[in-house]
Amino acid sequence: MKHLPSQPIHAIAFAGALAFSAPALADDPSDDGADDAAAEGSEQDGRPQNAGGPPEGVTSGGPPPGAFANSVFDDTWLTIGAGAGLTPSYSGSDDYVVIPLPLIVGRVGGIGISPNGPGFNLDVLSKAPAAGPPETSLSFGPTFRIRGDRNGQIKDPVVELAGDLDTALEVGVQGGVSFPGVLNRFDRVGLSAAVRWDVLGAHDGMLIEPGISYFTPLGRGAAVQFIGSASFVDDSFADYYYSVTPAQSTATGLPQFNADGGLNSLGVTAIATVDLDNDVLNGGFNVYMVGGFSRLMGDAADTPFTAERGSASQFISGIGIGYTF
Repeated sequence: MKHLPSQPIHAIAFAGALAFSAPALADDPSDDGADDAAAEGSEQDGRPQNAGGPPEGVTSGGPPPGAFANSVFDDTWLTIGAGAGLTPSYSGSDDYVVIPLPLIVGRVGGIGISPNGPGFNLDVLSKAPAAGPPETSLSFGPTFRIRGDRNGQIKDPVVELAGDLDTALEVGVQGGVSFPGVLNRFDRVGLSAAVRWDVLGAHDGMLIEPGISYFTPLGRGAAVQFIGSASFVDDSFADYYYSVTPAQSTATGLPQFNADGGLNSLGVTAIATVDLDNDVLNGGFNVYMVGGFSRLMGDAADTPFTAERGSASQFISGIGIGYTF
């Protein structure tokens, strides 16, 4: 396995955030076309149209006739690609490193696939796009993530003296519900949650990560998404990543610290995606841009690794390019 740079909780999810808008567009691709049709209709007759009403050529609640005829988003589709992101060098660091962001997302054999940092989620409830009105949908399935926090690329020389940590493999379940047409006819609000446990004996802990998202298309070939997230960890996780042991205190000069679990972080991420030929339905190349902020909480913020050598305020940014087929 390729050596992974150390990545904090929010940064490890960065690749997942980067690609989230791809399946969102795939779930209701007709909405983008409808939005475009509404804009074209407004230009033709010179009168503004109500964004919440059906555009010309759309039956009540349904997509334009033939919208799915040539769509790439059928029963089987994939988006693959790569990107680069700028993230803190460890959870709580104020030094930043560039990390690679490979991308794979799609639907194969009725199973939805989405990235989850260095890992992936599977959705056994995934459905192919339908020709009817968008409906409330559910997702559920296993989730896997590799956590390499403080496992290399530590830029702070004092924190580096504390030694590298082992790589964790977190396995669990995730699920969510998505509600279409909340603020306008074409948007969507999603609620989600995941729970994972380390199975490699690194932190030996558990995480719970709830989230809320808002997605809306900006036309036939562009969309934006806003994601709010939180992370709760148990004592084993907090102790492994945030405690300063007597040996580490001697090596680094930092005070000893015993960390407990609880609310670990709160964050918000904004994602923009643009199809390069302005037609998401035919696949091809697309570009994703991401920016985010999170705030470490509790002992994640109070540990000397953060309070004395880093910052509780954590930022991410990045860009990627994908190809959908």
